[in-house]
Amino acid sequence: MPKDNPKPQTIASKKYQDKVGLISKSYKLRREVTEKFAEACEKQGISQAEQITKMMKSFINEVNKK
Repeated sequence: MPKDNPKPQTIASKKYQDKVGLISKSYKLRREVTEKFAEACEKQGISQAEQITKMMKSFINEVNKK
């Protein structure tokens, strides 16, 4: 949460994110890949976060089947 004097919306957003278990992750990826990924997601009408979540779950399931 931001220090100093956060606005009520910032506090509410943080509370919601904590409640539903959202976290922020940072990865370094090549610009070309991320731009093409963003375009592909836009063409499909889905968010990048939604698609990354699907791919992560698929990979987890694949690994756990072994």
